[in-house]
Amino acid sequence: MSAGATEFSVRPALASDATALLQLMRELAAFEGYHAEFSVTADDLLERGLDTERSQFRAYVAAAPTGALLGYAILVEVAFTYDLRPDWRLKELYVSATARQLGIGKALMETVIADARQHGCGRLKWDVLPDNSNAKQFYRQLGGEQVRDWEAWVLQLTP
Repeated sequence: MSAGATEFSVRPALASDATALLQLMRELAAFEGYHAEFSVTADDLLERGLDTERSQFRAYVAAAPTGALLGYAILVEVAFTYDLRPDWRLKELYVSATARQLGIGKALMETVIADARQHGCGRLKWDVLPDNSNAKQFYRQLGGEQVRDWEAWVLQLTP
């Protein structure tokens, strides 16, 4: 794909992407304000999904022709719900600050959506920080809509 002068391709993440993917994940953690609690390592990415047949997540990356990663999407699956179809939860979508406005986020999302449909998913769900109006506008342009029927809840479980 191309966006202006910047070429990129979207593909599933590989084991060899672990270090670069981790760096982008740290950038997102800083952006969203949980960098101090961020504890993922490159080994974790390999052991939990990039280098295993029993993956706990799916990851897609946008890569420049040089191999540099420009953005990524990470998803987890809920195997089935009320209609016996899986839901995919977009846990993270991030484009490096220097690569924004090039169509990378849209290309990542289009790949995720196409793959979710191919796998028979019933829904693709995600969360957005309340004050991230750019993200909300972006997701609306893709056909996403805010869920108003449910409230997000969490129970923090400490070791």
